[in-house]
Amino acid sequence: MAPTPPPAAAAAAVKGGAHIVFVYGSLMADEVVRAILKRVPPAAPALLPNYHRFNIKDRIYPAILPVENKKVAGRVIMGVTDEELQVLDAFEDVEYTRRRVEISLTDSLETMLADTYVWSDAEDPNLYGEWDFEEWTKLHMKDFLAMTNGFMHGLEQPESKTRVGTYQSFMQQQ
Repeated sequence: MAPTPPPAAAAAAVKGGAHIVFVYGSLMADEVVRAILKRVPPAAPALLPNYHRFNIKDRIYPAILPVENKKVAGRVIMGVTDEELQVLDAFEDVEYTRRRVEISLTDSLETMLADTYVWSDAEDPNLYGEWDFEEWTKLHMKDFLAMTNGFMHGLEQPESKTRVGTYQSFMQQQ
């Protein structure tokens, strides 16, 4: 007879999925993850090889694109359910494309496949430099969290705005 799984594991199994998602921007902040997923799943530091994390002109969140011999430091969020992955897809909106990539855990160097969100426009002239999480945390996290909470509230409404629409409305009010 198999042991009974703990209640949290049973609930996750019922919801379906056990996705691993590599995050590299605002989703590295537990507060933002909690606002979107209503929980903070287990996470670990990770590296994504052969990608670069860019600033985006007039945006406070980053983009990644493949760039040979570069790497992006981020985190993997583990145990993401199918439903939560759909919420993340809505949050990332049309600006990003979800892709399966190979990452390595920083602590153990173990490699694994994970989903991540890659900037959809590889030729975007608004990408530049290197986005910095610590700087974002100090300068923009409070406003970004307010925008995220507004987006999540709107997502629950019958006629919800896209994340890009919510972001643009929020930034115009500032």
